[in-house]
Amino acid sequence: MVSKELIEILRCPNCAQEGKGDLEFYKEAWFICKDCGRKYPVVDDIPVMLIDVGDKFVNTPKEKLEVPPPRSAAD
Repeated sequence: MVSKELIEILRCPNCAQEGKGDLEFYKEAWFICKDCGRKYPVVDDIPVMLIDVGDKFVNTPKEKLEVPPPRSAAD
């Protein structure tokens, strides 16, 4: 389980430098950037906040995201 404190402070690494990057915590399995739409999986209770990983899912509608994310999502 991702801690509430971590959920509150995480920001999209792509958008954070511009003062943006608020995230939606979706089904306790994904962080979705409200600005750029990148989607970051939570694998083994660890958010994978790498831009390259977020890029893989940017065009996937949130309703089609696998829950839980596949382990390969972190690669």
